[in-house]
Amino acid sequence: MKKRALLIGGFHKARSLADSLIKKSYRVTVINNDYQSCLILAEMESLTVIYGDGTKPFVLDDADAQDSDIAIALTQRDDDNLVICELCKKKFHVKKTVALVNDPKKTEFFYQMGIDSVVCAVNAITNIIEQQTFLDGIATLIPIGEARINIAEVPISGTSPVVDKKLWEINLPKGVIVGCILRGENSMIPHGDTKILAGDMLILISSDKQEMAAIKELTGQVLQ
Repeated sequence: MKKRALLIGGFHKARSLADSLIKKSYRVTVINNDYQSCLILAEMESLTVIYGDGTKPFVLDDADAQDSDIAIALTQRDDDNLVICELCKKKFHVKKTVALVNDPKKTEFFYQMGIDSVVCAVNAITNIIEQQTFLDGIATLIPIGEARINIAEVPISGTSPVVDKKLWEINLPKGVIVGCILRGENSMIPHGDTKILAGDMLILISSDKQEMAAIKELTGQVLQ
């Protein structure tokens, strides 16, 4: 059975994301409160479009939110995105909720409210800069021979089996290194007693064979 994704708001972001998810064999439904945007979105093949306000429970009901595996709130208003995700999580029992946030100061609050993943453009740009600095720094420390070394970003959601565990308590494959943790607007080099929190982004250094096993251990999910 195909997984179902529900996208609420954000015309341009929703269109690009819907196209990507459909190519990954998701069944995608988009809710948008602008009628002209809905007409354009409806031209996309295999996309279901609902005209309405995604902060209203009856609109989410019309979109069969209860059958969705993931709900992603993409409106321009942080407050609306929080309401949408709260409704999807608590009323319609959607397994995973994702909220777009414009104000980075609200990121931690959104996680405290139970949102599984919070995406902030300001934080993302900051993290890219921090990651590049980190990767440049370790490039001279890792010998690259015939073996291929992978560096992967692993987001930790609220449902991850490692949330609130210390690093030493996690059974990572031998040779896998958590080189850096990006937490909100900060980055840190972890040690054994570092506790993993929901919303963390872990930077893993590993070989090809070890990467998949490490991601499964950290997220509880098997990548396809």
